[in-house]
Amino acid sequence: MKKMHQRVRPWLIKNFALPSDVVLELPRITIIGQLHVYIENHKGLVVFTDEELKLKTTKGYIQIKGSSFVIKMMLPEEILLEGKISDVKFIPN
Repeated sequence: MKKMHQRVRPWLIKNFALPSDVVLELPRITIIGQLHVYIENHKGLVVFTDEELKLKTTKGYIQIKGSSFVIKMMLPEEILLEGKISDVKFIPN
């Protein structure tokens, strides 16, 4: 079944002009300067402190470090983080 998904997903992206982040279940990260990070397509909050945010994704984790963090908005698969961002890192499974 997994091999079929590996063949079908690229075909869907190419032939139906679907966004790859949606079809491949990848997170979309929008960073505005060092002030805001908007993340879509995450699978849940793992760690939140005023210096670190860690989110689960289908491929591992997203870790954001900095200071003065405040979660401005949080929906089931979206989050808006505000603060001074110094590092964004992908941690594979």
